[in-house]
Amino acid sequence: MNHIVTVQNAVTAFADFMEPTDAELDAIEQEMPVILADVDLLDAHIVTLDRTPTEVDERRIRRARRRALAARVALVNREAGASLPGGAA
Repeated sequence: MNHIVTVQNAVTAFADFMEPTDAELDAIEQEMPVILADVDLLDAHIVTLDRTPTEVDERRIRRARRRALAARVALVNREAGASLPGGAA
């Protein structure tokens, strides 16, 4: 007689203890401006996939690229400022 055995890891792969920690959620929250800026940049590029970009499309892409870069710079500066001892910038 063959016994049917379940694979415990597959059954409990999405258990409650697999939720993100508070530190991970805080990190995501700090990176949210970068994520949203990247989504805007992708949206601007997606609009132009099936057609030739107009001047307005090109401006939208340039603005979205600048916002994405500015969000990244702000995040890096915020992290660098937090890691310096004594609050020196």
